[in-house]
Amino acid sequence: MMRTTVGWHVEMEFMEDDEHTRAVAMVRLPDGSEVRAHGQASRHHTDSNQPRVGEEIAGARALNELAMQLLTKAHGEIDAASGRTSHPIHV
Repeated sequence: MMRTTVGWHVEMEFMEDDEHTRAVAMVRLPDGSEVRAHGQASRHHTDSNQPRVGEEIAGARALNELAMQLLTKAHGEIDAASGRTSHPIHV
């Protein structure tokens, strides 16, 4: 059995103002394609200003969307190669 090690690097970028945080997550795959996803968080006016918390929430939402896009992409490739419909499991 041959083993291969592959690494992916996910880039995160945040744009913030006093009430909103937006995140963009991007991964470059070994085939050269890129997958991008967005997430956002809003601070309620009664909450203290904690930018890191907004980044964590917006970042998590962007990563969740990125994961869903990768699952959809993978299942599309499975379907194309097998000629049948695969059934993604969303957890």
